[in-house]
Amino acid sequence: MTLPTTHVSFPAGAVTGESTVLAVHPLDGGRYAVVTGATPFHPLDHTWPDQPADLGTLTVDGVELAVVDCLTGAVGPDGGQVLVGADIPVRRGDEEWSWLVLHVLAADPGDIVGRSAALAVDAGRRGALSASHSGCHLLALALNEALAPRWRKDPGRTDAFGHPDFDSLAMASSVMDTEASTDTYRLGKSLRKKGFTAEATEEFPALADALPELTEAVNRRLAGWVAADAAVRIDVPGPELTARREWNCELPEGAARIFCGGTHLHHLGELAELCTELRLSEDGSELVAVTRPKRA
Repeated sequence: MTLPTTHVSFPAGAVTGESTVLAVHPLDGGRYAVVTGATPFHPLDHTWPDQPADLGTLTVDGVELAVVDCLTGAVGPDGGQVLVGADIPVRRGDEEWSWLVLHVLAADPGDIVGRSAALAVDAGRRGALSASHSGCHLLALALNEALAPRWRKDPGRTDAFGHPDFDSLAMASSVMDTEASTDTYRLGKSLRKKGFTAEATEEFPALADALPELTEAVNRRLAGWVAADAAVRIDVPGPELTARREWNCELPEGAARIFCGGTHLHHLGELAELCTELRLSEDGSELVAVTRPKRA
């Protein structure tokens, strides 16, 4: 059977929903994946797994089932087996494939196909992950601004405010949890060839010596944005899981836009504070930013 691509409501912030169970598939380790036509659950993205999956419950005929994980699955045009994560052989969003949100259960739920399911996300956990993800994007913009003088030439990519996009050009990994986002940047030969300077010059000290000042500048900018209580929304062209979504934040300097598949706050006033800590590896090859939101 060919399954339709799952429709998702998490971009608008939904944490509950109701939908028909379309299929149940066994997974490794004795677990089972439940596919519904629509869902508020945010699954782990198999191509860029920065935000952890939503957890919660799925209730059918009054029986509450714990959703212990939520994954991205895909079915090819031949309607074959459901493939999960790294086993998917095509690029995310391939139009010939169906893309599915897999609600993972610890045990066989029995014969529930065709029945209506009430879906409920752990709202507290979702809120914490959304705060970390919004904080991650704000950190990117503030860090780009603080590091802008260190570019000797135009690297060919700028952010929404016209600053060289250090965040995307140097990004090695980005991971969120309920406490913070951790972004790791690689300061290697490739970045230097693009024009970034970590060494001391006549204009500024070496990056290692400048970290306290840079950290202060970034946190000052973050504090200003939080105080402005800027509105946040996710722009999305359609309800499909594979729709290309864009984070949009109406900051005092203008609208900031970043393509993103995760979940976010509705406005920055939901935060009481947002602070980052910048650390440079001993050999100077990596810069790590740990950004912690404190919710209001």
